[in-house]
Amino acid sequence: MAKQSTLIPMIIIGILFFIFGFVTWLNGSLIPFLKVICNLNDFQALFVTFAFYIAYTVMAFPMSFVLDKLGYKNGMAIGLAVMVVGSLVFIPAAQSASFTLFLIALFTLGTGLTILQTASNPYIVLVGPMESAAMRISIMGLINKGAGVLVPLVFTALILGDFGSIQDLSQEAKATLAQRLITPYIIMAIVLTGLIALVKFSSLPELEFETNEEDDAKSIFQFPRVVLGAVALFFYVGIEVIAGDTIGLYGQYLGLENSTVLTSYTMSFMVMGYLVGILLIPKFISQEKALIWSAIFGILFLFGVVFSSADSHFVSKMLWGATGIQTLPDTITFVALLGFANALVWPTIWPLALEGLGKHTAKGSALLIMAIAGGAILPLIFGKISFISGDMQSTYMLGIISYVFILLYALRWHRIVSWKHIDKP
Repeated sequence: MAKQSTLIPMIIIGILFFIFGFVTWLNGSLIPFLKVICNLNDFQALFVTFAFYIAYTVMAFPMSFVLDKLGYKNGMAIGLAVMVVGSLVFIPAAQSASFTLFLIALFTLGTGLTILQTASNPYIVLVGPMESAAMRISIMGLINKGAGVLVPLVFTALILGDFGSIQDLSQEAKATLAQRLITPYIIMAIVLTGLIALVKFSSLPELEFETNEEDDAKSIFQFPRVVLGAVALFFYVGIEVIAGDTIGLYGQYLGLENSTVLTSYTMSFMVMGYLVGILLIPKFISQEKALIWSAIFGILFLFGVVFSSADSHFVSKMLWGATGIQTLPDTITFVALLGFANALVWPTIWPLALEGLGKHTAKGSALLIMAIAGGAILPLIFGKISFISGDMQSTYMLGIISYVFILLYALRWHRIVSWKHIDKP
């Protein structure tokens, strides 16, 4: 791709990443909301994340063939069209307060995002030098998580409005509250329709790959760095979603008011992490080192979640007490800080995993996108363990598995070029 064409793809993909963030991190507010509207327990409420993220696993490989046949640009337009359908399904779901219809709508939105993510992430990786790809993805992440900061605030203001607390509502009040979802999703469908036209009629170029006959004959599963990268992303997305989407439930568990807004705290720390990546990669720190430190910080913050007091506000006051922002219990603050640890994992794994794939890039991207299933499975396991044990705070230690695997990938596994020499990267 020519150097002078870099700006247009970055702008268009940046708009799409904002949409990714807005749609994805809306789940953090929907979970406690639908828990009340549909009379769910914590475990049932986390099927919101399952329905949304499992679409990535089910649809990623089929969508890679769509990209191979129709091209990346047409694939993005198709993905947006599927998201329009998903947005419209929210209308009958809200009218009937049917949890099943809500899950179908979320799966459909996830399917559209699968196509968009499979197409757009390789664009950002390949649009410039490989060693600075994490910096470019960090810019996209900054946009994505900026939407994640915004959406819980918008949701709380527009949907909850004068309701205040949503606990112990009458059935009539619940029905009224559910109806408030209709207008925002109609607006979302209209915006997505406009984006179809933007992508379809833009000068966004197609990706071109060098031909390598030896590599072309390979299966995508013969590239260890991609397969292991997908497993690392599986664990990463799982802990990312746990940090972003369960913080509201944890706030309810601790009896905090306005728990639907807590996802904004996690997203704010992610934004800070992306800013660090933009400033430091690759000039001051390599992609590998950034990934190593991300895993280490994640482990430390998890210990903070589990072993800090729900009655203490010391860390929260140190971080933003002077700003007048509401301070939180330290254990909640450490959940939010996981956002900082998580920020650079996605931007660093993608270039490390896709390096040298050539024409296998679409399938490699699909495999990495399938790993987003971690966001469906790990939060559900989290919810089940928390429900059985009755101790949500200790359940966060489940995330230690994620960070250990990410650390191993950063230290060694991303350099493995052959399964025959897995012990000699």
